[in-house]
Parts: sequence; C-alpha cells; structure tokens
Amino acid sequence: MDLIIDSVDHDYGATEVLRDISLTIREGEIVSVIGPSGCGKSTLLRLAGGLERPVSGQVMVVGEPPAGSLNPLTYIFQDFALLPWRTVEGNVSLVLEDHGINGAAARAIIDDVLARTKLSDFRKAWPRQLSGGMKQRVAIARALAVRPAILLMDEPLSALDAQTRELLLDDLVELWGRERYSACYVTHNLAEAVRLGHRIVVLSRRPGRIREVIEIDMPLAERAGHGAELERLQRQVWAIMRDEAREAERELTDAA
Repeated sequence: MDLIIDSVDHDYGATEVLRDISLTIREGEIVSVIGPSGCGKSTLLRLAGGLERPVSGQVMVVGEPPAGSLNPLTYIFQDFALLPWRTVEGNVSLVLEDHGINGAAARAIIDDVLARTKLSDFRKAWPRQLSGGMKQRVAIARALAVRPAILLMDEPLSALDAQTRELLLDDLVELWGRERYSACYVTHNLAEAVRLGHRIVVLSRRPGRIREVIEIDMPLAERAGHGAELERLQRQVWAIMRDEAREAERELTDAA
C-alpha cells in the first residue's frame, strides 16, 4: 500500500504551516522527514494519518493493506503512551481489544510481536519497571500488533539517551529486514534520518516546503559499517537546511 500526499497546503488561522507538499511513501520504503524547528513535520504526519484534514490538496492510500491489517496507518509517538496500570502484554492487548480480538487469537498475536521486539521475557513487567528504550519497544510491539501497512513515526527516539537510541535504530533496521514495513519517520536528528531512511525529505522553515529529496542507495543493514559515508550524508543534509534552521531558531526565540 502506498501513501500519497498530493499538493497539500495547511494553516492554523493566519499561520501558514505547510505549502504545496507532494510526497509518496512507497510500499516497503522508509522516508525520513527532517527540517528546522516549527517547519510542520508533525503536522504533516497528522495529515498523513487522517488526524487532520489539509486546507487544500489531498492525502490518499493506494493499494491493499496486509492481510488481517486492523489499522493500515498506525502511529508511534515519542512519549510511549503506555498505560501504567497495564503490564507489557496488557498494553499490547489493548489495541486488539478495541477490535474485539481476545482469548487465544489475541495471545498468538501478542506472543508474536513480543518475540519480534525482544520483549518475551518482560511480558509481565509494569511500565514503571522498564527503561525508556524498553518502553519504546512496547510501543513498537503495540503498533505491530495491528499489522499496519504504514508506520507514522513522530520522533520516536528523541526522548532516549544516545546509546539507547542507537540500539533501537539497530532494532528498527533488523525488523525492516524481516518485515519490509513502510514508514514515514519524522525526526530532527540527522544521524537517525540517514541511518534509517531510504529517502530523506528536507523541509524548509515555516511554511514547510520540500527543499530537496535525497535518495540513499546503501542497504539499511550495511549502513552501521559505513560511518564515514553516513557522516558525509549528514553534512549534505545539514548544508541544505543550516541557514533556514538558524533563521527558524531566531523566529522562535523572538516569538517567545
């Protein structure tokens, strides 16, 4: 299933947020979206998932979701959004209960996604007993439980320390190697963008427009061993957005 964003404009009253955004997330592809603070990255993700409607333009899905998909478009947020009164398996089961899936059918799905996210030994743990990285793994497992066609990921690693972030990036790459999921991955982190994206979409400062799209041909599984090339790509992306990032910071400071 492809997600097509076609000529989208969006504003909040007098504040123009996005202008003429056209982008396709192809099946089996991870697209990293990066840009200056306040450029509309998270707004773009909300429009993509149908949480908001664009002022003009359209968002479409083309093709069929995976067999048994409960939520074709599924979010993963930076704040984990776990229920503290539910265990790991209880948090994952919540999304299945919403669809009336219980008993043996639910247990089979939960067992599968916990194994895929390396959480099988923590199924009875409470969120308060987990590290930030483990909590985000639970959020990923919960998203996978509904068999999404496309993951919409809003800075999912930004609340984590550098070491945990690297481990989870490796997990996401490994998971993609097995599953070939599709994702729109919004981040402010250059290293994450080039480590995970097949394409990097660079937005301008507000109103966000697509400045450039950078294709990365290197296989995801091989990138960890090519640090120098990834650093070169980071410098390339930063060169595109540096001046506008500085201007966006000044605008935000002045507004405060």
